[in-house]
Amino acid sequence: MTKTQKKLWIGLVIMALLSPLGIILPAIFNAGGAWGEWSAEQLEKLLGFVPEGLRKDSDLWKAPVQDYNLGGEAAPDGVQLVSYIISGAVGIIVVALIVYLISKMVVKDEK
Repeated sequence: MTKTQKKLWIGLVIMALLSPLGIILPAIFNAGGAWGEWSAEQLEKLLGFVPEGLRKDSDLWKAPVQDYNLGGEAAPDGVQLVSYIISGAVGIIVVALIVYLISKMVVKDEK
């Protein structure tokens, strides 16, 4: 592994460990949900209407882990923080695996 790759992995691990800030900071500042991650119901409260396409397609995809939380909405803060870190790590691993597999298909081994 090159020095640059090590720095990249260290940076990714740090970002995964910092991901719970997405829960902590909005709670501290009473900010509500993350910008742009509104449900159709929340959007209707904000705008007064829901765009037809969003209303029609809002149930098309359900996240495997709702709100990145393994313990449900009523989970204690500690469970939510660990869930965020696990979600970040899983995301990093999945993306790294996809990039690795694509690079193996595109770049031929020189032996």
